[in-house]
Amino acid sequence: MEGPMKHICCLVFLVIVGIAGFDGVYGAGECGKSSPEAEAWKLAPCVSAAQDVNAQVSDRCCSQVKKIGQNPSCLCAAMLSNTAKSSGVKPEVAVTIPKRCNIADRPVGYKCGAYTLP
Repeated sequence: MEGPMKHICCLVFLVIVGIAGFDGVYGAGECGKSSPEAEAWKLAPCVSAAQDVNAQVSDRCCSQVKKIGQNPSCLCAAMLSNTAKSSGVKPEVAVTIPKRCNIADRPVGYKCGAYTLP
């Protein structure tokens, strides 16, 4: 009786540990484990440049765009997010930022919703 009870206790322990360590399934969305809304907050230094095509783009903005832009679908999702919209970002202006930052390896021609990255 002692042998089977040991196995049952071990099994119960492993199930409890497995459930406790399970945080759910992380979907790999446009931005991996991060949400486009969270990534949009990182683009806060770009707000004025994303509202006016003639506004100067800051170095901080360009740095963030270059970093997030390594994944073009994430950059697009962040630029088109509700967070960006509520900040007054104009998507047709926002998509020009990688070019205005002179990012050489930007994804030219990438479709970003109804917009295309120049």
